[in-house]
Amino acid sequence: MPVYPMPPLPSDDKRWKIVNGTMRRHGYERNALIETLHTVQSSFGCLDDNAIRFVARALHVPLSQAFGVATFYNHFSMKPPGKHTCTICIGTACYIKGADRLLAAAEKLLQIKPGKTTQDGNVSLMTARCVGACGRAPVMLVDEELVGLVEPVRMLEQLESWTSHD
Repeated sequence: MPVYPMPPLPSDDKRWKIVNGTMRRHGYERNALIETLHTVQSSFGCLDDNAIRFVARALHVPLSQAFGVATFYNHFSMKPPGKHTCTICIGTACYIKGADRLLAAAEKLLQIKPGKTTQDGNVSLMTARCVGACGRAPVMLVDEELVGLVEPVRMLEQLESWTSHD
């Protein structure tokens, strides 16, 4: 197998060294694509065109494949997340306990659909299939902190605090 030169890092941003470390750990093999994209997203908050192009070049993956993976998996986001994130679990236990009402109330207050961010960039509304806390249903993640037995009033208070004070 021929040895290809590594493309230069897109910038001097130290986060690119973390991304490069992931690729290096996998020997710059094509099968490191998903893990590398996860590293980019966790380091930068989202995947932009330049990041996907860099990863594709570095791993010698066709650009169409890299974009295909980035757009197929709903974990990956091509847009920056909001300052705050509210993730509502819509798994079976949470749904039975009222997650559908929580989601409808959040959509109405924020005026966005799941997977979107408010125009001011303050709040992203997300859903999850299951977060593994079924005994505390319904649950939501508030900036990645689990909150169980969620009451709609409590959720709306949290969302309002993000929309009116940030």
